[in-house]
Amino acid sequence: MEFTARVIAGLTDNWTVWMLSSILVLAAVIDGRQLRVPNWLTFPLILSGWSYHLTGGGLEGLVASLLGTAAGLALLLPAYAIGGMGAGDVKLLAGVGAWVHAVHTLGAFAISTLVGGVLAVALVLLNSHWRKHWDSFCVIVTEILTIRDPEQLSQLAAQRKSSMLLLPYGIPLMIGTIAYFAWQGMLL
Repeated sequence: MEFTARVIAGLTDNWTVWMLSSILVLAAVIDGRQLRVPNWLTFPLILSGWSYHLTGGGLEGLVASLLGTAAGLALLLPAYAIGGMGAGDVKLLAGVGAWVHAVHTLGAFAISTLVGGVLAVALVLLNSHWRKHWDSFCVIVTEILTIRDPEQLSQLAAQRKSSMLLLPYGIPLMIGTIAYFAWQGMLL
C-alpha cells in the first residue's frame, strides 16, 4: 500500500515531468519513423511551458522558463548550424527547457549526449560498415576543425546526408531526459 501511495503522489506532485516525458516518448516515436520532430509538437510544448510558469510563478517563473528555453536552443543550435541535427530536435530540447528550466535542461542534455553516442556506435556496429562510418566521422571532424564556416559545413552535411547512417536524435533525447528525471528523483 505504501508503494502505491508513493506512486500516486509522485504522479500528482510531478505531473509536469510525467507529461513532458510522455511528449518526449511521442516525439521519439515520430522521429524514429519520419526522421523529424514536427512543429505541431514542439511549438505548443514551448509555449505551454512559458504559460505554465508565468501563471504559476509570475514574471520570475516566466524568466526561468525563458532561460531554460534559451539553454535548450544554445546546446543544440551549433550542431544544427553545421547540418548535424534537425531543427525539430533543437526545438524539442528548447521545449524541455521551457518546462524544467536551465539546470535540468543541461543535465538532460548531458545524459542524452552520452545515450546518443552509445546509440550511434551501436548503429554503426550493427550496420557492419564501421570502416566507412569511421572514415566519414574523421572527415566531418576535420572539416569542423578546418573550415569553421557553419554555412559551408551545413552544405557539406546536406551533400552527404543521403549516404549517411542517420540517428533520429529525438530517441536519445527521450531516453537521456527521462533517465535524468529518474536519476534526480523527479518522477516520484
